[in-house]
Amino acid sequence: MLTQEIINLGEPYFQSENCLIYNLDCLESMLKMPSECINLTVTSPPYNIGKEYENILPLSDYLKWCEKWIQQIYKLTVNDGSFWLNLGYLSIPNSAKAIPISYLLWDKIPFYLIQEIVWNYGAGVAAKNFFSPRNEKFLWYVKNQENYTFNLDEIRDKNVKYPNQKKNGKIKVNPLGKNPTDVWQIPKVTSGKDRSSQERTSHPAQFPLTVIDRIIKASSHPNDLILDPFLGSGTTAIAALNLNRKFIGFEIRQDYCDLAVNRINNFCQNETIKKSQLSLF
Repeated sequence: MLTQEIINLGEPYFQSENCLIYNLDCLESMLKMPSECINLTVTSPPYNIGKEYENILPLSDYLKWCEKWIQQIYKLTVNDGSFWLNLGYLSIPNSAKAIPISYLLWDKIPFYLIQEIVWNYGAGVAAKNFFSPRNEKFLWYVKNQENYTFNLDEIRDKNVKYPNQKKNGKIKVNPLGKNPTDVWQIPKVTSGKDRSSQERTSHPAQFPLTVIDRIIKASSHPNDLILDPFLGSGTTAIAALNLNRKFIGFEIRQDYCDLAVNRINNFCQNETIKKSQLSLF
């Protein structure tokens, strides 16, 4: 069971058997947490582009802030742990219309970068004077480049074009499927009348569960502790709990905490119903 005493942050906003949610500033909170207690962090911070949940900072201040909370995640991460960071784009007057934020942070992150994952989400902004944006990046970092968790068999793509192809008389393709590669074609969580995704909430920047599910399967094990310091709508929490991981999340806005907690409660209730139904047979 995940207890408050382990995290040492006082009364949580929400607590269940394997989940703690705090309505706190993540940087201030992580400073108080014990070192090497987190197996995997998956998060997407504010992009500093004017979303409703952001306080716009001068670019230099924003990058310094990112550096500070990333350093705390490094401190919290166990030796074989990982850090998955999703970052979008921002504009720099007279320099760049849309520069990947990761380009501005690459030398300020203490983790070892394994690779960049391109999430191609299909629908998006329709542009006229430049190519229509259809992707975001995930950066996969590890603390120890010689020893880190990667469960390829857990995430193999079963959609193999030639499953019976042989080489020297032996099946060439892994029977569990192929490596899904570093380009993930997964639809985004859409909004709008008659086209809204089933999992859609009121949060303006919601991840699809499928993306986070793959990350957690690949970079952690059952009962590991997963962190999302920018909880938002709670997608990382749902994915972690569904995969039998423990979870801790921070969200500075109370309304987003309420949104996440509502989703978690609905998930837990559905799981209880499923277990009750299974017990009948």
